[in-house]
Amino acid sequence: MRRARRMASSSSSVGWRDNKWLAAGELAIVALIFVADWLHFIPFSKTPFILLLGWLSLRVRRISWHEMGLARYRSWAITFLFGILGGLFIEAFELFVSQPLLVRITGKQPDLADFKILTGNIQLTLLAFALAWTLAAFGEELVYRGYLLNRVADLGNRTRISWICSVIVVSTMFALAHTYQDITGVIEAGIDGFFLAVMYLRTGRNLSVPIIAHGVQDSIDLFLIFLGKYPGLH
Repeated sequence: MRRARRMASSSSSVGWRDNKWLAAGELAIVALIFVADWLHFIPFSKTPFILLLGWLSLRVRRISWHEMGLARYRSWAITFLFGILGGLFIEAFELFVSQPLLVRITGKQPDLADFKILTGNIQLTLLAFALAWTLAAFGEELVYRGYLLNRVADLGNRTRISWICSVIVVSTMFALAHTYQDITGVIEAGIDGFFLAVMYLRTGRNLSVPIIAHGVQDSIDLFLIFLGKYPGLH
């Protein structure tokens, strides 16, 4: 009897894994969370809410975060090396390529008004560093690359085309999550999301590398803001 129950439970979880209606329903909920955030119904950040949805989805489908890539890549030394180099690349591309070009096109610097309070304030900057590595680097990578990138690809049976479409869609979602930074900041976030998605896929869907890269990039940004040296801060 117990064996029959286990087999039935296993069969049910496999069915949920491939259920397109479940995936579509989850993405509809994510869209509603975005709308609620834009209407200021969500305090501080929507990331924990989407992360909870992602966790529930994995539980229902009997999938672990390890299967989504929350593990080392080859070795921890390589994981940190690739993550740090990836973060430095994204930051350098942003500061020296994409941002100057976007500012020339739009005539606007990214709106960092919410971060100006960090300039010269060591206590708030340390708090910001903690949030950058937890809510942003860890939380957002689990949400956007670990959960949403895979879930959008599920709708297209994870074909090559579906992964390409997923990268475009989720990078756009990541960009729209930064509307408070105005048009230049939004486009920059989309570019960052694209690089992080490529990093995730090129490492065999490993989350640790983009988590570290995201944290490194945000840490450099916060350090420059603390010093008052971030371009267009004033």
